[in-house]
Amino acid sequence: MKNPTDPSVDTAIGKSLYSQHCKSCHGKEGYGDGPKAKDVEGDLGDFSSEEYQAQTDGELFYKTSFGRDDMPEYTKKMPEDEDRWLIVNYMRTLAE
Repeated sequence: MKNPTDPSVDTAIGKSLYSQHCKSCHGKEGYGDGPKAKDVEGDLGDFSSEEYQAQTDGELFYKTSFGRDDMPEYTKKMPEDEDRWLIVNYMRTLAE
């Protein structure tokens, strides 16, 4: 899947959506150390890692949308595809 949004636009919206929907598990910096992380089995990932950042935008969008393992599906909480794409763009800014 190709990201239809401009990653240089609306980063603040992506950050806001991330804070609302993702930060509690994935942490402020995306290290997988949010307050709810201890209640989740499995690896929450490190969004700053080269391995994570090497994934395509489409892969990140799919995982953000449909989840896997303990990660829930977000298509009902965030029905607009654009919102999930904006989160993908924000997660790109977490690279070290």
